[in-house]
Amino acid sequence: MSLQDIISPVIIKAVQEQFGVSIEKVEFQATRKDFEGDITVVIFPLLKFIKGNPVDIGTKIGTFLVENVNEVEKFNVVAGFLNIVISDSYYVNFFNEIKDNPSFGYVSASANNGKTEAVMVEYSSPNTNKPLHLGHIRNNLLGYSVAEILKAAGNKVYKTQIINDRGIHICKSMLAWKKFGEGQTPENTGLKGDKLVGNFYVEFDKVYKSEIAQLMAQGKTEDEAKKQAPSLIEAQQMLLDWEAGKPEVMQLWKTMNQWVYDGFEQTYRNLGVDFDSYYYESNTYLLGKEVVQFGLEKGIFEKDPDGSVWIDLTPDGLDRKIVLRSDGTAVYMTQDIGTAIQRVKDFQDVAGMVYTVGNEQDYHFKVLFLILKKLGFNWAENLYHLSYGMVELPSGKMKSREGTVVDADDLMEEMTATAKSISEELGKLDGYSEEEKERLYKTIGLGALKYYMLKVDPKKSMMFNPEESVDFAGNTGPFIQYTYARIQSILRKADFDFKSNVNEESLHPKEKELIKQIALFPEVIQDAANNHSPALIANYTYELVKEYNSFYQTVSILGEENQAKKIFRVQLSHKVAETIKLAFKLLGIEVPERM
Repeated sequence: MSLQDIISPVIIKAVQEQFGVSIEKVEFQATRKDFEGDITVVIFPLLKFIKGNPVDIGTKIGTFLVENVNEVEKFNVVAGFLNIVISDSYYVNFFNEIKDNPSFGYVSASANNGKTEAVMVEYSSPNTNKPLHLGHIRNNLLGYSVAEILKAAGNKVYKTQIINDRGIHICKSMLAWKKFGEGQTPENTGLKGDKLVGNFYVEFDKVYKSEIAQLMAQGKTEDEAKKQAPSLIEAQQMLLDWEAGKPEVMQLWKTMNQWVYDGFEQTYRNLGVDFDSYYYESNTYLLGKEVVQFGLEKGIFEKDPDGSVWIDLTPDGLDRKIVLRSDGTAVYMTQDIGTAIQRVKDFQDVAGMVYTVGNEQDYHFKVLFLILKKLGFNWAENLYHLSYGMVELPSGKMKSREGTVVDADDLMEEMTATAKSISEELGKLDGYSEEEKERLYKTIGLGALKYYMLKVDPKKSMMFNPEESVDFAGNTGPFIQYTYARIQSILRKADFDFKSNVNEESLHPKEKELIKQIALFPEVIQDAANNHSPALIANYTYELVKEYNSFYQTVSILGEENQAKKIFRVQLSHKVAETIKLAFKLLGIEVPERM
């Protein structure tokens, strides 16, 4: 039972008895560091119901609590804040209750009030003409982490992506391969498949740009030159051949896309993300068309004289939006409508979806969600756009060969190399085999990358600084990993049984603060799930680690002479490490046993 659950009913009773007023809820907050107390009741909201001085009101309620609640030791009132001091025995009992629960904070889906509905989280969703880049890393890390957080909060979760595997972009790579690289494969070039296909896309672009320059030199305008460039005309013809199902085009398309999928899979594996299902645009681009007919019959959509179909969202503060072109072809909106409906058919327990897509698509998702609501789908009430800002790098760092896009694989390699050079400088790896060292460098490098990306509120744009992220001090992944490894070292040295309950009479203030911080974990997970924000988990973990390091520097652990105190402090250290590991699991970050 939480402190709020213990205290709330007594405060409601106090207000009724002391002031003759009925209230439904009590507002709590953490006590400010500069005041004495463990939990604070905010008095100001009560002034709507009770006439009087907030200090007097707080004093009467505080006195009532001391007299009626065993756990309340004393109180003080500052302005409109009632600061309550909770007894050490409450925290000792609470700790003894949770210390042997290895998943404290997590709620299993089966235990979540019998909730059977699932959430589908979409992320990654790349094009198949080039490798994944820095932006995809933020997308994948956010989507994966939000899925894991929703799971830990008690939801059944499916992870999915939609792959943009059709269209002019892949035809450009295919055409360039036929012209400049026929016979080249990932096997005979030693290149990852997505890199190979991406190189041909770059090759196409070079040729296309030189053709535009030639046409403009012959007197064409830039627009005319772009449309009349022979390479583009050939790529457009290839797209028409694809749509017509021409066998050799279809075969090449399947082959090159498979190269890309194999390359993506390697990147996902290195990044530590996974998926339960995959949707392909080549299968979904026709799905929305039948819904358009349904929408017309219901009067939700309207047909223009040229045969195109629209929805008028001006009464909702948006604009008119096309859902079917006059030639009968679908637009992106139609595909997204069809794909959402198909997903619920495929996974019938899905009652909500999260779309992890950059903030340049904010308007698109407003429109999509509103259309699905108007079409009458009850799950459309539970759609969320996990919108995120751009990622930038300090200028001049980590630029790829084209000078613009930072490749995901290169960035992960760079992070591992940076972790290696810093670890070697610190020189604490005696006794490690080469294999253990390499595994540790990867754990630290990827931990640094993921933590740095995820500690920022998703909605904000961010500057990713590789060197800063691998710092072993401050709000970084390696700093937290190092604290975890330090605790493992303490546990290895604890050559005595520390499993049994210890009923400490009194707690050191640092012990009490640490237990209070651990106690927040379940609430933080629920908040992070409700806000779709891994940043809340990341920053909670940093606060926990800071609190532990302060405890570590202030009290003696293994050197403590009192055996009961020594056991309790080792137990507390063990629980902190367990909580760090559980929190970092939600961020997709591993923790090393030694560092």
